[in-house]
Amino acid sequence: MNKAIELNGVSWKAGRSFALKDVSLSVPAGSIYGFLGPNGAGKTTTIRLFMGMMKPDSGHIRVLGRDVPRDMKSILTRVGYVPERPHVYPALTVAEQVRYHSSFYKNWDEGWCNELLGSLRLDPERKISRMSKGETGKLLLLLALSQRPELLVLDEPTDGLDPVVRRDVLTAVLDYVSEVSATVFISSHLVHELERFCDWVAVMDDGQLLVELPMQQFKNGIKRLHIADAPESADEAPFTILDRHRANGIGSLETWIVRGWEPPMQYYFDSVGATVRNVMDLDLEEGFVELLRSSRPSHKNGG
Repeated sequence: MNKAIELNGVSWKAGRSFALKDVSLSVPAGSIYGFLGPNGAGKTTTIRLFMGMMKPDSGHIRVLGRDVPRDMKSILTRVGYVPERPHVYPALTVAEQVRYHSSFYKNWDEGWCNELLGSLRLDPERKISRMSKGETGKLLLLLALSQRPELLVLDEPTDGLDPVVRRDVLTAVLDYVSEVSATVFISSHLVHELERFCDWVAVMDDGQLLVELPMQQFKNGIKRLHIADAPESADEAPFTILDRHRANGIGSLETWIVRGWEPPMQYYFDSVGATVRNVMDLDLEEGFVELLRSSRPSHKNGG
């Protein structure tokens, strides 16, 4: 499988306050890859590292088959990037910003740019300083898409936008992907938004990559189990237990949140004299929250 982005054992430290710790991730070419995590988890830092804005302390990075940072000049001609913070000039009009930006990209598609101006309802003569956050977000996306990128990197592209603008932004992204089969790497803490269209998902917290796998595998593998006569120890369980607690104090019933569940694993409970009363699906947001809770020291230590 071809990879659009590869990080192998990447670490980076900012004084005593924050560090990325041995991060390895692999983004399949042609995928829509959701990069989830709470604010401060390290999502933007990871993006800045593979976009060549910062140098890792250790590890190796490749983007579109080329080495970072050595080959960044050629990489950037093939990547559209919408950063967390706008990188446009407030004194310019939309049309002036478009002309300035287009001068850096030989694959700039003027016709596509004009289509996007209409579909995103952007006024070419409007000064950027007078635009709302939502309008600015749409302009940033237009600039990235008009480059006709092979890889589109979006860092919190809909954060703080109203539902109508979020829909416009995501529709434009999905339309582009369906047309050219580009890879999209989208970072967000808005879990429910990514659930609808991402086919891969990774979760970051406190500078560590907790999980990376196909979206359906993530959603299908995290379950809430109601267990009767649960064993004291579950060291031999064939799945990962994220949480377990007594279910509302009713009898001997326990609730387990598990990751990596598959129906044949029922045999484990039979072998320890327990009974699975219910197996319940969790949506992406519930699974995301349980994964974060289980990874944090206070939870592991009973806090």
